[in-house]
Amino acid sequence: MGTERLAIIGGDAAGMSAASAARRRDPELEVVAFERGLYTSYSACGIPYYVAGLVEGADRLISRSPEDHRANGIDVRTRCEVVAIDLGARRLTVRAACGEESEEPFDQLVVATGAEAVRPPFPGADAIEAAATVGAAERLRAALERGGASAVVVGAGYIGLEMAEAFVDRGLRVTMIEQAPQVMATLDADMATHVQDAAEARGVRVVLGTAVEEIVLDDNGAPVGVRTADETFDADHVVVGVGSKPLVGLAEDAGLEIGDSGALRVDDHQRCPGHDGVFAAGDCAESHHRVLDRPVNIQLGTHANKQGRIAGVNATGGDDRFPGVIGTAVSKICRYEVGRTGISEHEAADAGIEVVSATIKDRTRAGYYPGAGPIWVKLVAEPGSGRLLGGQIVGTEGAAKRIDVLATAVWMGLPAQELALLDLSYAPPFSGVYDPLLIAARAVAKLV
Repeated sequence: MGTERLAIIGGDAAGMSAASAARRRDPELEVVAFERGLYTSYSACGIPYYVAGLVEGADRLISRSPEDHRANGIDVRTRCEVVAIDLGARRLTVRAACGEESEEPFDQLVVATGAEAVRPPFPGADAIEAAATVGAAERLRAALERGGASAVVVGAGYIGLEMAEAFVDRGLRVTMIEQAPQVMATLDADMATHVQDAAEARGVRVVLGTAVEEIVLDDNGAPVGVRTADETFDADHVVVGVGSKPLVGLAEDAGLEIGDSGALRVDDHQRCPGHDGVFAAGDCAESHHRVLDRPVNIQLGTHANKQGRIAGVNATGGDDRFPGVIGTAVSKICRYEVGRTGISEHEAADAGIEVVSATIKDRTRAGYYPGAGPIWVKLVAEPGSGRLLGGQIVGTEGAAKRIDVLATAVWMGLPAQELALLDLSYAPPFSGVYDPLLIAARAVAKLV
């Protein structure tokens, strides 16, 4: 019997985590990874900071290059796109950048194709490259360095807000246009208001409840404006960030099952049901939401790395389990740090879950200590039991990582009454004697 061969489709977080885990467990295993771009294991989350100029050199976004992985015994093939999967024959069709195609056999397979930016249907959108890869970020930064006075960001989610701030850091006049009535839809409206205030305080013009009708291009296909029903905004640079969707067409064509979330259905071992030795991980795969108790597709590098590692372990005979997600995320938006975990009040309403909620405002440090700033904490809990179902935090320095305490509480099903008495640390540079989380827990505990 010959050497077993594990093939990986996709060379970013999930794919290379799977490859590395499998290689560590079985040094004799042949591991080959196909990546259609030039880079592996890069931080898409760092792109706005690179565009802003806070990070010098795109190579700083790459945690492990293709050469690094090759040195560890992984056969990484960049600029090679898998265009077909034959599960019956255990074979991939791979197209190189030159157009030449080859057939590549596999014994086990990990699909880690990630996600792709949603392309809006209005004219001109196809001319705007999504700033989602290192190469795209390099091209956007080069364009910024060539000049321009104005920028428009379409979409006011995490990426849109972070890119708007990056453009402000570059000295541009920035407009952000969002079709929804609030920024950052992952927050409840009352918490999102603080984020909008921070963006506007930096000089970003925020236009809500407005649909873009066209990105106006010049004769060379470069953007010069963004048109809505009411106004045309000058734009030397445009970023479109209206969301992303799991990249599953290749896997679907091969016969892998797509779940209700639009991502690949997997079990808690990252296995694709009905196909032995086939796994999926990362942004293209579903996860089980521990609060909503249903499959979801939440695209975060934290999940992708964990799922990829588990897929690699299990592809080599292991028995690791991915326990699910609760959507914990943080971001820095201008003056404020923002965190969220579990479900929001509006997500609970959409799911038909009855909740109580409370929001408090406090200080990030003892009020007399230099640098103290505002912090808002909102908690969502189950009536009766008081079980914490979600939390949101917006505040100045020191606010965001408090979300990890709430994430732990939500993960473990801790009641608000217990969180209110949790033994948290205290010193004036970090909080008042009652941390804002304890105050918020006490407030919501009164309502259960």
